[in-house]
Amino acid sequence: MKVLGISGSMLPNGNTAYLVRKILEAVTQANAEATCEFVSLGGHHITPCTGCLQCREKKECAITSDDWADVAERMMDCDVLVIGTPVYYYDVCGQMKNFIDRTYSLWHDRRLSGKYVVTVAVMGDTGADRALETLEGFANAHEFVYAGSVTGKAFLPGEIANDKAACEDAVKVGKKIAALG
Repeated sequence: MKVLGISGSMLPNGNTAYLVRKILEAVTQANAEATCEFVSLGGHHITPCTGCLQCREKKECAITSDDWADVAERMMDCDVLVIGTPVYYYDVCGQMKNFIDRTYSLWHDRRLSGKYVVTVAVMGDTGADRALETLEGFANAHEFVYAGSVTGKAFLPGEIANDKAACEDAVKVGKKIAALG
């Protein structure tokens, strides 16, 4: 079983990355045969979808001048996707929105259909519900099998480690993922 964790934060080691990694660690501890990989969108340049619709015929995104294809390939290769975002103004961050919009190029052939997904949102104070709805909309459109979500509360760097409920939920969902394979 291949599990891919994607943090949408522009901070490669921020609070969102911490929770996504915590889930991946729990998977590895509970299932030694699972292969886990972590990708931070903060280390990748992903431009917005231009709405050109060329992907309908080409079956791939027409934009080739960024890092989209590499991350998309990893996502298509996984069995379980753990996708996390910091909450900016009650929704996913801009980099995550660009990422989600670019997955339209995979939607035509349902290239993500049947994979499991776990959604993660880290808020400073409020707004995680709406961010999770956006991630769930992405997952539903691509026909993922929903396997759970984790919500954390943190603002300052490293503060998420103090959110005991979020850390416990991350371990629980990691164990749930491990039991899938």
